[in-house]
Amino acid sequence: MELLARLRRVDEVTRAGVSQRDDRQSDLRRQVGALQRLTHQRVARGDRDLRSAHAGVASPYHRVEEVEERRPQDAVPGVPGLSALDIDPEQAAEGYRERVLAPYRSTWAQPQIEALREQLSGACTVEIAAFDELAGMLAGDDPRFDHILFDTAPTGHTLRLLSLPRAWSEFLETNTRGASCLGPHSGFKTRQDRFALARDALIDGAKTTVVLVTRPDRAALREAARTAQELDLLAIRNQELVINAIFTASSRDDAVAVALEARGRAALEDMPERLRAMPTARLPLRGFNMVGLPALRALLTDRDPPDARVEPTSPPETTAMSLAQLVDALASDGHGLVMVMGKGGVGKTTIACAIAIELASRGLGVHLSTTDPAAHVASTLMTEVPNLHVSRIDPAVETKAYTDRLMRVRGKDLDEEGRALLAEDLRSPCNEEVAVFGAFSRLVSEARRSFVVLDTAPTGHTLLLLDATGAYDRQIHHELEDKKVSSVVTPLARLRDPQHTKVVLVTLAETTPVTEAADLQADLRRAQIEPFAWVINGSLAATATRDPLLARRIAAERVQIARVERDHAQRVAIVPWSIEEPVGAARLRALVTGARA
Repeated sequence: MELLARLRRVDEVTRAGVSQRDDRQSDLRRQVGALQRLTHQRVARGDRDLRSAHAGVASPYHRVEEVEERRPQDAVPGVPGLSALDIDPEQAAEGYRERVLAPYRSTWAQPQIEALREQLSGACTVEIAAFDELAGMLAGDDPRFDHILFDTAPTGHTLRLLSLPRAWSEFLETNTRGASCLGPHSGFKTRQDRFALARDALIDGAKTTVVLVTRPDRAALREAARTAQELDLLAIRNQELVINAIFTASSRDDAVAVALEARGRAALEDMPERLRAMPTARLPLRGFNMVGLPALRALLTDRDPPDARVEPTSPPETTAMSLAQLVDALASDGHGLVMVMGKGGVGKTTIACAIAIELASRGLGVHLSTTDPAAHVASTLMTEVPNLHVSRIDPAVETKAYTDRLMRVRGKDLDEEGRALLAEDLRSPCNEEVAVFGAFSRLVSEARRSFVVLDTAPTGHTLLLLDATGAYDRQIHHELEDKKVSSVVTPLARLRDPQHTKVVLVTLAETTPVTEAADLQADLRRAQIEPFAWVINGSLAATATRDPLLARRIAAERVQIARVERDHAQRVAIVPWSIEEPVGAARLRALVTGARA
């Protein structure tokens, strides 16, 4: 409870209007936390007249704090001492490309410049450039701030970013060729010392605390434990845990409320040992959305914000379909790729498994696979299902297979020095992206003959995969133009084909998940991929609960459901919150059929 007590002390100081500049040398100095729901902490610290910066990779802080999108490191209105920055990976990547290209513009011909720019168009450039922005903060480039709070992207992508300083430092130390997918190393090596400082700051427990935020849910707790262990492997061990949205039923007569409380309690009782050893704060489920400064300030108190009261409403008119009707539409072509996408924690794996099981139950051949590092598919299914094949795209396995294959094919005619140089090139961290893309492409192609249901990684990671698909598409078309070949069907072309690929966006009926799903839809549309349907998962509004706190959340849910139907989705399916935890083939199919398992 030390973390929660610390935050409440900050809040008390805020309310008293006391300045505590002398605390700057405390153990909180320059912490970088994955705070997510604990945005309240940065609000309170800003109120204290400490100079604080909040940053996030593609993390829309302005939506959480209800301020307009602002320029980097602008002050947040209403919170003295707090500045905020959204790190735009694409802008960061363009800045990186310009740094690499600048030394060559005066000496290279334009075709050479364009070739190097194309080399720098891949996902690796976006990823390393985004981390370069964070590295500057960790390395202490800006002395204006006493604290830095970093609101991270979904977990898998975050771990990838945190591993980059080590991966690239090791590669640069051993690579003698002077180039990689990130261009000439002369530009990249100038950042090597900066990355080393960033790595030192991350592993220094006196400077950095990582706060893992989770929910009282078995899958979410497993994911938090996996993240903690992977952070341990990166030597980032100063970790604390926040368990958010713990619910207590107000009546024993409400079956939904009692089941919701019991499920959370059971998950906490079975919490993985790695998490039990961590300093932990527990926060109750609140009846209001965490949007706006009053709501964020109220998070750690027993009070509601002034405008939090939402009167219960009767169910509005809706055009939403059931999950069974959505599966009918997905099955109509007899084959195809179903990509289930969304941010972490919205139930993508549950929906992907339910869709795959229902398709398989109809006698259709189905391949269910996942790109999610958390890989919860097997534990969600719990058993084998007729007509259903399950697999996982494991980056480590795919990278080793890819490396071994290239060494075998390209290295067979090379001398010892040539094989050593090839092996050196294949140690680049970028090869993981290429290897995973290869496995993804095989799944896309397989869907020409049967159903492939793909449970994707959290959104940021998935967009990198789609970016690789786009880079490959551009490369193929350039080569076809040179060879005067008319056409070829690339993976991106199949993703754009609505007869081949149907994207299902999964969200919760809450402000932030809906907004992030809408952002994902916009990204997909820029790639000319049109989502087929939205699924609003775990809806309390679709249940019969009368619990007072849940009734308040239902009123807020209905606002978001109407927003999805009105502004975003061609098709909407609503999946009610299930009294029985949707684990195991029978219960997963019951999500589709509506029958009790």
